[in-house]
Amino acid sequence: QVQLAESGGGLVQAGGSLRLSCAASGRTFTSERMAWFRQAPGKEREFVASIDWSGGRSYYADPVKGRFTISRDNAKNTIYLQMTSLKPEDTAVYSCAAQTTGVLHYDSWGQGTQVTVSS
Repeated sequence: QVQLAESGGGLVQAGGSLRLSCAASGRTFTSERMAWFRQAPGKEREFVASIDWSGGRSYYADPVKGRFTISRDNAKNTIYLQMTSLKPEDTAVYSCAAQTTGVLHYDSWGQGTQVTVSS
């Protein structure tokens, strides 16, 4: 099992920037891919971005393309989500997740960090 701890959330005005971090510990060598998800009040959790540990290939949801950047630091077992040009609709609890190699879903989750964007 992999333990995940997010940090970096907060309150920001529209147009501003935030950087989220997710530190992984435990059996990190078993993880193939990491991702960020978010859940706004009254809405279902949605995918934001993902990155492969080995090759660094990344994927983004359409609403955040061009504004968010996911990156990784393998030495620190940490992934980041740099968020720019933030909009009020980006307000949500952001959670990171890990996918164990060979497992077809994300099987480890962090507690989440609140991001609030004011208009």
